[in-house]
Amino acid sequence: MIMPMLTCCAMMSALAGAGEQEVSGELVVFHAGSLSVPMQEIAGAFMKEHPGVRVLREAAGSRESARKISELQRPCDILASADYAVIDSLLIPEFADWNIRFAGNEMAIVYRGESRHAGELTAENWFKVLLSDDVAFGRSDPNSDPCGYRTILTLKLAETYYRQPGLAARFLEKDTRYIRPKETDLLALLETGNVDYVFLYRSVAIQHGLKWLPLPDSINLKTPALADRYAAASVELTGKEPGTVVTQKGEAMVYGVTIPKNAPNPAAAEAFLEFLLSKDKGQAIMEKQGQPSVVPSPATNYNLIPERLKPYALP
Repeated sequence: MIMPMLTCCAMMSALAGAGEQEVSGELVVFHAGSLSVPMQEIAGAFMKEHPGVRVLREAAGSRESARKISELQRPCDILASADYAVIDSLLIPEFADWNIRFAGNEMAIVYRGESRHAGELTAENWFKVLLSDDVAFGRSDPNSDPCGYRTILTLKLAETYYRQPGLAARFLEKDTRYIRPKETDLLALLETGNVDYVFLYRSVAIQHGLKWLPLPDSINLKTPALADRYAAASVELTGKEPGTVVTQKGEAMVYGVTIPKNAPNPAAAEAFLEFLLSKDKGQAIMEKQGQPSVVPSPATNYNLIPERLKPYALP
């Protein structure tokens, strides 16, 4: 009688353990282009831990990704945005309930050793170098990609910081043919020599082994303590509805993630986010790839976050 009871208990224990982790099926992840490298590594590690899941990643500008959900009704299990505010402004409350903040970043000037005047570039003269007639630079579309509007915010803050009236307007009028939908599209322009410099995130430069010029904290949108200074700059962007406009103020860079209301595989999505937000798993990979963790941080609609994910957020 003892052996069957032990066998039964062992089976029940095994089933209980499997029930906690057993997820399967396809998991569709829309994510910012700047998350391509870490997300590839995180997805691979997650699938090793959950072999029944197949992660399907799709990189695009964060605002474009949000519109795939809100306007095109594309099925999506997770949206990871380069700006948490994209989720708040374009998806909540109609298409998502909550938003967890999970990583930081900073703006930088990214270039190659062969870029024109690279040897002269400093934090004091970069704007003069990039505005030179023999230099071309690239930036991303502000209506598709947070890096695009963060570039404009950085330029407006630089105008004040360096006491250069009209600086932002001069930049926005130059090299408009090198505007691309998302920040990682600029890498091809840089690597082929079509442009000498790009406005890009520090993490992307680190991930691709490129040179980058650190910008002063007063303009690089890195430091939460400088929130008031950053908020002095703003840019108008397309709103939720066609023909509408929203004002985006400057603030420290914080990435956000959510599970849309129509997620086809919410169980796998929760498991993936638990992996992503765990300090020794997804967050360790993010840190290695140049993006500091902000977990836990105050979340949007904390009370609506799934219970297993609440430990990674603050009310």
